[in-house]
Amino acid sequence: MGAWDIGHFDNDTAADFGGRVDDAEPEKKADVLRAVLTAAAGTAPQDYLDSGEEAVAAAALVAAQCPGGEPVTTAYGPKDPLPPLPADLRPLAVRALDRLTGPNAEPLDLWADAGAETEWLAGIAALRAVLAAAPGE
Repeated sequence: MGAWDIGHFDNDTAADFGGRVDDAEPEKKADVLRAVLTAAAGTAPQDYLDSGEEAVAAAALVAAQCPGGEPVTTAYGPKDPLPPLPADLRPLAVRALDRLTGPNAEPLDLWADAGAETEWLAGIAALRAVLAAAPGE
């Protein structure tokens, strides 16, 4: 992971993902988010999840549309506003974040190796709290 800061889009993979979201047609943007969230959430706990930066970025975009969510204002996120996202992405994003903070998850391992595990987990917990509190269906 080419990370330069702790923010949800502050790594090369997430920044590229922001561009991919921009490149999608408006009616397909939710599908782009759904695909990366499903991939992370669907990884079995015994399997090593060797990515996840895109899922964190997708969760941040979903959370931004929830009550109490923080807008994504970084220059590395999507440049174009997202259309209203389906509410069923919220519980999916929670499941993806839970998987990313569990055992056998590379992002957690990398932040722990960098000595920033506590700070990274705090950011993930804040996203999760917003997503979990919002109606999901």
